Amino acid sequence: MMTVHEVSRLAGVSIRTLQYYDKIGLLHPAGYSDAGYRLYDDTELERLQHILLFRELEFPLKDIRAILDSPDFDRSKALEQQIELLKLKKEHLDNLINFALGIKMLGVKYMDFTVFDKSRLDEYSKQVKEQWGNTPEYKEFAERTKNRSDKEDKLLADRFMLLFKEAGEIRYTDPASSKAQDLVKRIQNFITENMYTCSDKILKGLGKMYSGGGDLTKSIDAYGGEGTGEFVDKAIRIYCDKAK
Repeated sequence: MMTVHEVSRLAGVSIRTLQYYDKIGLLHPAGYSDAGYRLYDDTELERLQHILLFRELEFPLKDIRAILDSPDFDRSKALEQQIELLKLKKEHLDNLINFALGIKMLGVKYMDFTVFDKSRLDEYSKQVKEQWGNTPEYKEFAERTKNRSDKEDKLLADRFMLLFKEAGEIRYTDPASSKAQDLVKRIQNFITENMYTCSDKILKGLGKMYSGGGDLTKSIDAYGGEGTGEFVDKAIRIYCDKAK
């Protein structure tokens, strides 16, 4: 585990930025030290790498969060796309450098504005965003959150995680119990009311993410205690199977 200070030095990202990423739900720490400092493990560092690569490619933070939290997100495929985008960006920068050298050698009469054309880079970026966000749920989420402030996003995220804190209090009970099933229904309703229409199919996919062992699982377990994500997944599967 690394402290927020160590991650800041390693990644060249300010502590304030890491705190902000946590605040908006983009990068939560794996836990906290006894002194209250944020702690990060390899899972969070891997997510941070993706975040920083997308930031280098000028993706908005809300888009990055939506991409990384997509149930269909494939880290290997995303990395391939990031590499392709970086190559296009490098090609664009190389052309600009050659253009500037041309001006230096030939004077201001050296006219070639084609080097400012970023259409290939922009088009590929658009394709990447569309691939991870080309679903009705993503579009609904983007529309409903576009005017929300960071403070409002943080308040909603905190309210949502309180549901997992409740789950943690009953995680050693039967996931088929009325209390557990009512909690699943409230999770589904919260997502539908504040993010996007959460069908049973989507809810079941989210359940797999809650117990999948990634940073989302760790965030949930940090709120509710170890095993909370797995408990919620079991309760969701029971809930969805009953609805068939």
